[in-house]
Amino acid sequence: MTPLALSLVLTAAVLHAVWNLSAKRAGSGLPFVFAVGIVMTAYYLPLIVGMLLWSDGPSLNRVTIGVIAVSTVLKTGYALYLQRAYRSGDFSLIYPLVRGSAPLLAMLGAVLFLGERPAPLGIAGALCIVVSIFFLSHGERLWQKTTSTGAAAPPRLRALGNALIAGSFIASYTVWDRNGVSFHGINPVVFDGFTNIGLTLLLAPFAWSRRQQVRDVWRKNRREVLIMATLSPLAYVLVLTALSFSPVSYVAPAREFSILIGAYLGARIFKEPENPRRIKCAMGMIVGLVALALA
Repeated sequence: MTPLALSLVLTAAVLHAVWNLSAKRAGSGLPFVFAVGIVMTAYYLPLIVGMLLWSDGPSLNRVTIGVIAVSTVLKTGYALYLQRAYRSGDFSLIYPLVRGSAPLLAMLGAVLFLGERPAPLGIAGALCIVVSIFFLSHGERLWQKTTSTGAAAPPRLRALGNALIAGSFIASYTVWDRNGVSFHGINPVVFDGFTNIGLTLLLAPFAWSRRQQVRDVWRKNRREVLIMATLSPLAYVLVLTALSFSPVSYVAPAREFSILIGAYLGARIFKEPENPRRIKCAMGMIVGLVALALA
């Protein structure tokens, strides 16, 4: 993994952690997501129209439109199954499973469908990051018989299945988007712009029936909406740029460094206590990143 690709992915990881903190402050849900989508559409529409009219980038033929449409569907599936996973298990179990399984599945997909052959050092680095993420977020609690509140846990197989399906959607759109920006030459800004607009259009019928809630979100959480609408697309455009010249099997695991940054910011902002587990997992992630950089 080149220093440029690594710097792009790590910058994206910082941005990802920051906008996630804003999303946490505002509270999740369809009205907030739709409000963010509306703002991103307002950002993206004039930008991508200008790029398509005056740049030398690829035209929107049937192939590129198909690639963008598939990516939009995959990201919508991810959003839906993530919510289903959270309903079937604790956040502290589901989040590490979703985020930790995604880069490993993306690496497998890149090997199977894109013909990538990561070096042994790169594979070791990716696995080191995945394992560190898993234990950083207490993923081993999946095998406990009770939840953090002491209540009986939901069926573990259902929680595991929903989390892995959500992780597989992340892996699928990561591999697919690599195909779009690298093999089909779609501009990362155009690609991400159209997929975000597509997501907003898909959510529009559901948001219409909750339009008062959307207005309330905009009135009460305007700053959080603007932060997420600005940093989220910027972060993913950086990732797409890295994917345009770097293997998925290296970029996907390195993206998960955002969880460590989020844990650090959370400790500072929400006054969460530090612990030896966090330090050990941080060291494991650093070792993994060094291995990816040297691979």
